Amino acid sequence: SSWASCTWSRFNGEPHSYTRFNLTQNMEGDNSQVEMKLSSEIDEETGGNGVGGRLNHNSNRTPYVAQKLGRTPKNLCFIAATIFLIFIIGYLIGYLVHRNKDLAPTCAPSAFRYEDIPHETGAAPLMDWDDVKKLLAQKLTTSSMDAVLGSSNHRAGSPGDEDLGNKVLKKFKEYGMKTWTDEHFVKVQDPPASGYNRIVFKNGSEERPTGFLSYSASGTARGAVLYARYGEEKELKQLKDMNIDMNGRVMLVRAGRISFAEKVANAAKVNASAVLIYPDPADYSIDESSPLFGHVHMGSGDPYTPGFPSFNHTQFPPVQSSGLPNILAQTITTGMGLNILRQLGGRAQPDGWESINRLGDESDVITVEVNNVLTEKRINNVFGVIKGFVDADRYVVIGAQRDAWGPGFAASTVGTSVLVELARSISDMVENDGFKPRRSIVFASWSAGEYGSVGATEWLEGYLSSLSMKAFTYINLDGIVTGQNGFKVAASPLLHSLVQNALKEVNYDKDKSLLSQFGKNNWESTILEPLRMDSAAYPFLAFSGIPSVAFRFHSGSSDYPYFGTTLDTQQNLNSITASQVPQLAVRAGQFAGHIALRLVHDHLLQMDLKKYNQLIRSHVVQINVRVKAVQRLQPQLLPKALTVQWLIMASGSYSRASSALAADIQNSDLEDIEMCRVINDRIMTVERNFLSPYVSPRDRPFRHILLGSGPHTLKALTSHLDSLKTANPDADAELFRNQFAQATWTIQTCANSLAGDIWSLDNEI
Repeated sequence: SSWASCTWSRFNGEPHSYTRFNLTQNMEGDNSQVEMKLSSEIDEETGGNGVGGRLNHNSNRTPYVAQKLGRTPKNLCFIAATIFLIFIIGYLIGYLVHRNKDLAPTCAPSAFRYEDIPHETGAAPLMDWDDVKKLLAQKLTTSSMDAVLGSSNHRAGSPGDEDLGNKVLKKFKEYGMKTWTDEHFVKVQDPPASGYNRIVFKNGSEERPTGFLSYSASGTARGAVLYARYGEEKELKQLKDMNIDMNGRVMLVRAGRISFAEKVANAAKVNASAVLIYPDPADYSIDESSPLFGHVHMGSGDPYTPGFPSFNHTQFPPVQSSGLPNILAQTITTGMGLNILRQLGGRAQPDGWESINRLGDESDVITVEVNNVLTEKRINNVFGVIKGFVDADRYVVIGAQRDAWGPGFAASTVGTSVLVELARSISDMVENDGFKPRRSIVFASWSAGEYGSVGATEWLEGYLSSLSMKAFTYINLDGIVTGQNGFKVAASPLLHSLVQNALKEVNYDKDKSLLSQFGKNNWESTILEPLRMDSAAYPFLAFSGIPSVAFRFHSGSSDYPYFGTTLDTQQNLNSITASQVPQLAVRAGQFAGHIALRLVHDHLLQMDLKKYNQLIRSHVVQINVRVKAVQRLQPQLLPKALTVQWLIMASGSYSRASSALAADIQNSDLEDIEMCRVINDRIMTVERNFLSPYVSPRDRPFRHILLGSGPHTLKALTSHLDSLKTANPDADAELFRNQFAQATWTIQTCANSLAGDIWSLDNEI
């Protein structure tokens, strides 16, 4: 109900009124009911005469009180005595109440007054960071590293994969974690169950390789063999510069350097008809008859549900990922590859290819037949969570692939063991040692990783709208131990400083060979490497906009020789690491654990926003130089009106926004939970806002303009300008201008989001 009271006072000689009431708007959104109520109350106060009656009162009219009591001296004395008595009684009551209030216990009012209730001003009691490090070092030991979490056959969707998933789930439950599973029905390619794939070289004997490449095109191709080394773009350019016709050729390439998918995609760009991939003895110390397995999807996840999850209840019309190749691809053994190489004629290989073999002649004809079959598999991802004590709905994700082509000891067993041991150790720290993380830690065991991070990507696609707002980092444990002589890290620039601190803090005293590497000042040049597309960390970063990190102990420049084979056993890994697998696994666990615990322990997320400044600036410089070159050499393609100034200003906006946030942090009370949450949310928007909103996830899933893949990236814009400069017929000036404008605004949008409130923006662009 609405009510009103009016009082009159004098302030600076002017009358003022104070009216208090509850506004109750009607359906039309006006205050007519309030106005009507106030009007009626005024009428009541003025005896029904309204405003006019109040202002035009009858001065001869006798007041109501005087009429009732009369104006006699006796009555006036009676009125005065009554007023005095009421005053005395009111004074005594006020005195007693005030005295009782002073004597009452001071804690009494706090039980009733909300503003006196003590509010939490920080996290649950924070443990000193040095104590956290010590606890982790005590929990993670070589004796506790459980390496039995493996199987001789745990290919995705197999009974061995399901059994291993149940073991991980049981472990998580034993540690008192909240657990759940995520089921998907995915389509993958497997070799034919009754038939076979085959190759026939120069009408010779037929070879039937048992290895295969999932997601290859099916059918038969016939063409002349062309040796293309590793199949990298620069090597194909060398062949093109030699005026070698690559149209319809069957490319013979070595495994390594880049992924199988990238090799096939590069060959398809030059109109090759098929690709044969073999493990060369210079890179793979394996038996000449060992089969090689892999996939050629230029992407991740189920390629037949691009951009959305493969849940059984989803029903979309048939669609395919743009990353599926349209040419044949097949792996062959070392023996098969060397046999073909020895018989090749044609021109000599380019300088620097370090081989005495020929490139191949038009007469070196080979027939390739691929009959892979598409099958549906049910896979399960397994999860456990240690919930945070302050911001439980913000979490770091630690994940490891569970499946493998064969034993997969380095590919999946070591990573899964470290995942489970980290879960046990941190759970024990929370349960028994008083550690209370501010934020949550999610532990994930993925399936179908060998088919292109299918399990991880399907989870991302299924929960992207939630994950992009709540998951702030992904730590990948796949292939973390493949040697003992070196260490490599691939990470988002936001995590570089955190990685550097973790390298300093992890105790490497027992690994004397690694000390000199970690102690160098130029650690970025010796340790950092680009994030590979075939890493599960890549879709987290480039598809979902979640800062990610992957790392590995390795044995030098060459890759681990047993990936993608059935020879990835514990014995072979021990031979490469001098039986130091448990020790290296513990170090890997400590490194991953330090990063995760630092992110959930501190008030603020330890991410260096300024690390992206240099990366953006370097791209801007390259684009600026090339735009001017095109305008000078091909003025008809890019008009003088096209300027890079807008991109430069967007880059400056990001730089200022990152500096402004650093200043806000310096001036903020970090014990204030809400203040920390607001700042952390601003930090979390950065990676996500580098995803181009102008690109369809179905067509270009890796939408990150700095670290993604596709024509929308700044790297691709630079390459496009190079094509425009030489008037390449494949170049499109109008398309470039559209992508250039979109990339510019993506950077500006990221800067705007990072700046925080809309009134904090300096809209200079």
